[in-house]
Amino acid sequence: MSENFRPSGAPEYGPSQVNPEWPPPSAYAPPVPRPADGPAAAAPAHRRNRGPAKLLVAVAIVAAAIGGTTAYGVQELAGGSTTGVSASSAAGTDVVPASLEGTVAGVAEAVGPSIVEITAASSSGSATGSGVIVTEDGEVVTNHHVVAGASRIQVRTDDGRTYDARIVGTDSSKDLALIELEDASGLKAATLGDSDGVRVGDQVVAIGSPEGLTGTVTSGIVSALDRDVTVSTDESQGQRGGGWPFEYGGRQFNGDTGDSTTTYQAIQTDASLNPGNSGGALIDMNGAVIGINSAMYAPSGAESSAAGSVGLGFTIPVNTLKADLPDLRAGATN
Repeated sequence: MSENFRPSGAPEYGPSQVNPEWPPPSAYAPPVPRPADGPAAAAPAHRRNRGPAKLLVAVAIVAAAIGGTTAYGVQELAGGSTTGVSASSAAGTDVVPASLEGTVAGVAEAVGPSIVEITAASSSGSATGSGVIVTEDGEVVTNHHVVAGASRIQVRTDDGRTYDARIVGTDSSKDLALIELEDASGLKAATLGDSDGVRVGDQVVAIGSPEGLTGTVTSGIVSALDRDVTVSTDESQGQRGGGWPFEYGGRQFNGDTGDSTTTYQAIQTDASLNPGNSGGALIDMNGAVIGINSAMYAPSGAESSAAGSVGLGFTIPVNTLKADLPDLRAGATN
């Protein structure tokens, strides 16, 4: 969606308007007067007109420096590790290659390496979900219900490498968890965006591992904001291997959520989500993660693990994640 453009109303500068010597010295200007007691004053040195292109390059460099400073500030405020968390600045992001800006292919190419498949085994079986790499040394964010009660966690990255992982912290009230890959380095961290700026109708891309199909890409729009979605915090519910039961508007979908539940405000999307997408990313067209996918609707009476997406998916806003990261890193287990 983003394109190279100038701000609305900004003037188009021509070479004469950026020349610091404009208007130029006249060819018939009178000679510089000689002081009474000294050598002739040096004539002003002629400055080469660099033109508007050079000026724009300089502005771009300054803008990039400002953006980097903003991202660093967010990392420090989040209390992150030494590798930090990539965060979009107020001016936006520059994650997608310029030749592919605003395209699903560009988002997939830029963000796909930051999305992983998670297999969590427990005494009640195994569950497959997704996760988002947030640091190059192996911190991965996912849903609480993907890893709750797991005795062993394995993670497969986009390039096929497999790692064992441990739970660092979980927050069942927000359905979030942070895990860490063992002996990982050089991973590609995702850029975390700003979900407060998301609007209904924005185009989005979802990446995850539905049914174990690693790196599956779907696209759609933001259908609604601030949906009060209620999910189970019961570990046994999260390890069923099918779709995640949830409640909305007093009605339960995809099964019984049980007695222990929590409610959060979700972003609704029609990007196709299926069992296994939980913990993956919802991404804007600039390549910034705006949410962690967490629930989907399955038709009434259908087994959620066998039902296809009907375009009703829900994602946890990324600003909820960013606010929760310090507690997750500190080992929260609520």
